[in-house]
Amino acid sequence: MTRIVVDAMGGDFAPKQQVLGAVEALNNDKDLYLILCGDETKIKAELSFCKYDESRIEIVHTTEVIGMEEVPTKAVKTKKDSSTVVAFRMLKEDKADGLVSSGSTGAVLTAGVLVLGRLKGVSRPALCPIIPNYSGGGTFLCDCGANLECKPVNMAHFAIMATAYAQTVYGIKQPRVGLLNNGTEDHKGLLLQQESNELLKTIDFINYVGNREGRDIMYGDVDVMVADGFSGNIAMKSAEGCGKAVSSIMTREFKRNVFTKLRAALCMDIIKNIKKGLDYEGVGGAMFLGLKKAVVKGHGNSKARGFAVCIKQAADAARGDLVGKIKTMIDSVDIQSIGAQTTTETSGAE
Repeated sequence: MTRIVVDAMGGDFAPKQQVLGAVEALNNDKDLYLILCGDETKIKAELSFCKYDESRIEIVHTTEVIGMEEVPTKAVKTKKDSSTVVAFRMLKEDKADGLVSSGSTGAVLTAGVLVLGRLKGVSRPALCPIIPNYSGGGTFLCDCGANLECKPVNMAHFAIMATAYAQTVYGIKQPRVGLLNNGTEDHKGLLLQQESNELLKTIDFINYVGNREGRDIMYGDVDVMVADGFSGNIAMKSAEGCGKAVSSIMTREFKRNVFTKLRAALCMDIIKNIKKGLDYEGVGGAMFLGLKKAVVKGHGNSKARGFAVCIKQAADAARGDLVGKIKTMIDSVDIQSIGAQTTTETSGAE
């Protein structure tokens, strides 16, 4: 039985949507056991409207909640009985195999490092969401905000971890890895991108295809896009905004008058497919790569369906031993020495 602990109080619509998503995930997976951390009275009230296997849900009562506006480090250190901290503590104590939270991103990142701990050998943990793309699948974007300032060694570890994630959880045998840059030529980008580009070329087991531009995240030839957290976060938010804009414009135009409404009726199947292709709820949350266990950070405004997908992501990662795969790949190459050599060669060439 795969055990996933859920931060039931984290998110804009907690605990209702978290509970509904948990029940949906539970009903879809007979080998799943869920632990819901949060206000027991509120959680039970939501569960009372649902049909589920009561033997596979456990409630751990907590008395505190970390708000979106709170300072993450201070909140994690002072709110020991918050649903977020308690969930991570249970994960650390091996009472669960994975964790899902839609709470404060900063609190999840902080608790992930301070409470659970970073995987040995990983220079920096990273957030890796899946961005819907034109092919109907998704592009793994690593990092999207956990690390605003990076070094080439961090970028290399992002590429390795995202490759392991794509292989282990989604079955992509040789994911194509690109580096987010302002052009495809080797000389493009700041020093970080230039050195990272050269470093990634030296890692044999990474299917690195070179520099790629922002448009390639949703319409390109890569499965994984590596980025520093600052650039990655802007790219992710821009893609989300684009998806919402396209959906809103279509809705507005088709509702303009009776004739446009008739046209919409004739192509409703196409409209639904377009909206489905741009739906972030369908691809789940961001995997927090580089920690000692599987952690998924859902969107703060996740509804039940999206939260259920997040739980599936965490369960699949635990079952596929994603953490073990990352550790094996990280240990197989000495990034630090290769990175130092690459930096020296780059400096010499200049």
